[in-house]
Amino acid sequence: MVHINVLDPGASPLDYYGFELRRLREAAGLTQRQLGDVLNYTGSLVGQIETARKVPTPEFSERVDAALVTGGFFTRLVDLVLRSQLPAWFRQTAELEARAVEICTFQTNLIHGLLQTPAYARAVLGVLDRTDLDDRTAVRLARQRILEKGDPPVFWVVLTEGVLCQEIGGRQVMRAQLAHLLSFEGNPRINIQVLPFAVGAHPGTQGSFTLFRFASDPAIVYTEGYGSGHPSANLDTVKDCSLRYDHLRAAALSLKDSAELIRRVMEERYGEQHLA
Repeated sequence: MVHINVLDPGASPLDYYGFELRRLREAAGLTQRQLGDVLNYTGSLVGQIETARKVPTPEFSERVDAALVTGGFFTRLVDLVLRSQLPAWFRQTAELEARAVEICTFQTNLIHGLLQTPAYARAVLGVLDRTDLDDRTAVRLARQRILEKGDPPVFWVVLTEGVLCQEIGGRQVMRAQLAHLLSFEGNPRINIQVLPFAVGAHPGTQGSFTLFRFASDPAIVYTEGYGSGHPSANLDTVKDCSLRYDHLRAAALSLKDSAELIRRVMEERYGEQHLA
C-alpha cells in the first residue's frame, strides 16, 4: 500500500483530502478499521481514500465530520474534490452551474446530468468505458447538490420526446428516471417541458445547448462535442440562443401537459407489464 507520506497535499484536492483524513484520524487515535466501524464503512475504503485511490462521497464526508468533530471541514472540501475529478474540459462548465442563478437547457438525446438518476448516469457513463465507473458516477451526481442549496438556481429544461423514448440502461432504469422527472412537478425552480414529435422542424435542430445566467456577469452559452465543451459569452451567440430557447419553450408542451406525456410514456413504454 502507498504510504500517506508520499502524497503531496498540494498536488490536488483529492490528495489534500486524503492527507487531512489520515492526519486527523491519527490525531484521534483511531486505526483505519476503527474509523471505518464508526462510519459504517470498511477500513479498506478509509485507506483507499487516505491514499487518494478512491473518491469520497458527500455522505462519507458528513460522517467523518461527525465522527472526528471537524466542524464540517470535509463536507465543505468534498465539493471541491468532486469537481476536480470531472473531465478537465467540463470543469469550467461545472463552475458555471454552481454560480448561475438561472440555467436554461435544451436536450435532444439525454436527460440533463443535473436530473439523472444514479442508474441512468451509470448507464450513460458506462458506454465504451467502465473504468472507475462508480467514482465517475458519484462525481456526476455530486453536481446535483447545487439544486439543494438554500437559494438554488432556477432550472428550466426543454427536452425532445425522443429523450423519453431512447431506452438507456433498460426499462426499469428508464421507468425510474421518468418517475424522477415527475417528482419535480410543482417545484417552481425546476421546470420540465417536452418538445413533442408533432412539432416537426424546430429552432433546436442544430443540437443541444445550455444558457447560464448570472446575478451580475454576462450570460454564457454552452454547447458540447465529443470530449469537449464550448462555453461562449459572445453577445450575438447568446442573443441567438436566447431567441431559439424562447421559441423552443413556446413550441413545447405546457408544464402540465409535459408531465402527462412523461407519465404516459413511463406507463405505456416502461410500465410494469413490460418489465418481466
